[in-house]
Amino acid sequence: MRIHHVQVSCPPGGEDAARRFYRDVLGMPEVPKPPVLAARGGCWFRGDGIELHVGVEEDFRPAGKAHPAFAVDDIDALAAKVEAGGFPLAWDESIPDLRRFHTADGNGNRVELLASL
Repeated sequence: MRIHHVQVSCPPGGEDAARRFYRDVLGMPEVPKPPVLAARGGCWFRGDGIELHVGVEEDFRPAGKAHPAFAVDDIDALAAKVEAGGFPLAWDESIPDLRRFHTADGNGNRVELLASL
């Protein structure tokens, strides 16, 4: 068994904020949604071995605890991109052998980025 994709939510009209974070900062290319699903709004992104779906939720509340976590090669370069993009950054040293930080996507959902030491 493996994860096919992770889904986070956004408010109606929140797709551009999601694109600014997942596409522009994290570098995940946007992929087309199937036409029947595209009518619902939202957007999909695909990276190396990961797919992330952003779905529109009418009564949206950002996820503050639940989150996707992405393993990356150059955590410092990505942290600089996150900060340059104007997103929050909070380093967390509580797990040995991992360097990681939390941020929030363009709609306020918690996201973790990590690298092995």
